[in-house]
Amino acid sequence: MAISHAKPAEVINLQPLSDKIASTKTHTIFKTDAMEAIRLVLPAGKQIAEHKAPGEITVHCLEGEVNFSAGGTTHVLHGGEMLYLEAADPHAVEAIQDSTVLVTIVFSKG
Repeated sequence: MAISHAKPAEVINLQPLSDKIASTKTHTIFKTDAMEAIRLVLPAGKQIAEHKAPGEITVHCLEGEVNFSAGGTTHVLHGGEMLYLEAADPHAVEAIQDSTVLVTIVFSKG
């Protein structure tokens, strides 16, 4: 089965999942040679260990509350808040509440 990604100019619904978080999986919304957008679905307590992205990233908490650790600091992101990181900055995430997070990666030219 092919993975379905959004097409250029297609409207993408990023409304809160609310009680559907438990039944929804993380998925890539779209991916091109230059960038990728991923909707992370994080039930409370879910952790993503420290890792690095292959390009600059934005992390936009759509709903819930997550601890986002980078650069030796942990930030609490609530729904509607975002931050960005430079390429290859180590970071980790932990959901404090059921949460969804939009991660956008801009791939480094090289």
